[in-house]
Amino acid sequence: MIVLEPGRAGLDELRAIALGKAARLAEAALPAVLRSATVIAAAAAGDAAVYGVNTGFGKLASTRIAAADTATLQENLIRSHSAGVGEPLPSSVVRLVLALKLLSLGRGASGVRPEVVRLLEGMLQQGVLPVIPGQGSVGASGDLAPLAHMALVMMGEGEAWIEGRRLPGGAALAAAGLAPIRFGPKEGLALINGTQVSTALALEGLFRAWRAAEAALVTGALSTDAAMGSSAPFRCEVHELRGHPGQIDAGRCLAALIDGSAIRQSHIQGDQRVQDPYCLRCQPQVMGACLDLMRQVARTLVVEANAVTDNPLVLADGSIVSGGNFHAEPVAFAADQLALAIAEIGAIAQRRIALLVDPALSFGLPPFLAPEAGLHSGFMIAEVTSAALMSENKQLATPASVDSTPTSANQEDHVSMACHGARRLLAMTANLERIVGIEALTAAQGVELRSPLTTSPRLQRAIDRIRLAVPPLGADRVLAGDLEAAALLVAGGELAAAVGPRVMPALGAARP
Repeated sequence: MIVLEPGRAGLDELRAIALGKAARLAEAALPAVLRSATVIAAAAAGDAAVYGVNTGFGKLASTRIAAADTATLQENLIRSHSAGVGEPLPSSVVRLVLALKLLSLGRGASGVRPEVVRLLEGMLQQGVLPVIPGQGSVGASGDLAPLAHMALVMMGEGEAWIEGRRLPGGAALAAAGLAPIRFGPKEGLALINGTQVSTALALEGLFRAWRAAEAALVTGALSTDAAMGSSAPFRCEVHELRGHPGQIDAGRCLAALIDGSAIRQSHIQGDQRVQDPYCLRCQPQVMGACLDLMRQVARTLVVEANAVTDNPLVLADGSIVSGGNFHAEPVAFAADQLALAIAEIGAIAQRRIALLVDPALSFGLPPFLAPEAGLHSGFMIAEVTSAALMSENKQLATPASVDSTPTSANQEDHVSMACHGARRLLAMTANLERIVGIEALTAAQGVELRSPLTTSPRLQRAIDRIRLAVPPLGADRVLAGDLEAAALLVAGGELAAAVGPRVMPALGAARP
């Protein structure tokens, strides 16, 4: 059981929750939660207008609501805002959404009662995962529509998954031994106002992208050896002279992966080639820049994961202040940066695939890595598939954050577009996993075609793992299943794990 400390949660805990680990809020957070709820209860009973407590919402903020109607106001808010469309978010993302909402409410600035926190905890622990449509948020004023679908289940409405069954919300709660709640003043607003869906999607994209980047370092080293490329550009001093941490880490990793290769030793002397193509030689520079960008994204998302992003907020002096923490611009920028890194990792990997299948560039390998080229086409169309995926990711990398459109009768007149900017990362990482998987197959094939020369011990372990899933390509066969199997090795982190410990760079940003 992970104990979440508001303001202190790190990437390791969030990754574990995405993978299914149960979590609860630290008990030490509850007094602050109760204090803010008391402030909101007093405001609801008072005469002063307080946004979202005894007023309408958005453009209707000037409409006063009677004290007797505050609970109905919150229920109407959830029902009316449950207007999401599209495919439901994956379970890993929904678990993160619940955890991030717990972290935000646990800071004690949102005005919800401890009962709301307990129900969220119970849903996360018992695996009651609301069915949340993926589309409908513009990333300000929070992820209103998707979070409303989460809150709807807490009312006993909507739909949720539990133990592989999709049930009505009330039935799912009952199956877990939980009861729905009737929201008090501001509680519905606190639940749907916030950046938790955008942030959860961006975190899931980050976790997937980092695993793919680790695999791309392995496949990049394999491709270098398969092409009889030089390891000299990976020497540490080259990268230390430039100074970028990611480049230094990538160069060190690539050098360690190739170290001990008999293929490399075979052409140190007498090789007429002076320099390798950039897709081999500039891997530390390109991959390093991507690593640094992803680390920057991680720092932003860890801060946002621990943030209070609803509105209005109960401050330490007991005042209730309307602000704009729901605006997801930091998440939108992070998602756009991550999209650039994903696209570039795929772009350089695709060029290495193209190099290996081209006999003019592959230094003695057969066309398309086919043992009997002509009669057999080998990896000809696998390379085309990688090119298609690369091009798709380039288009998806177009920034989302530069777009905005006014909503809610021009009250919310500048929005971040963070939610779909982060959601597209799931499609992009799926494409990247397939590109890197294809490179794993072509590079392993290229290395094996260099026999009796052998690659390094670390890279051989990677090939051994590949061969457990996909056999070498001799005569032509249907490759679709092989490509999916290789992509799963990338997605599951198995290629990076195969080369052994203390080789891969660390993502960092463990704590805010």
